[in-house]
Amino acid sequence: MLSWSLTFLVLALIAAVFGFSGIAVASAGIAKILFFVFLVLLIVSALSRAMRGKNP
Repeated sequence: MLSWSLTFLVLALIAAVFGFSGIAVASAGIAKILFFVFLVLLIVSALSRAMRGKNP
């Protein structure tokens, strides 16, 4: 998930450099959404692991 977010961020930066503002804004929005989804899943995963305790 994080790799997709970084891919869209790089795409947004390249599009912005070449002047494609519509593509840059859309790619940056997608990157932002994917990054926040990644953060939510990371927190949920960490909390579920903490709730289980030290069982492997």
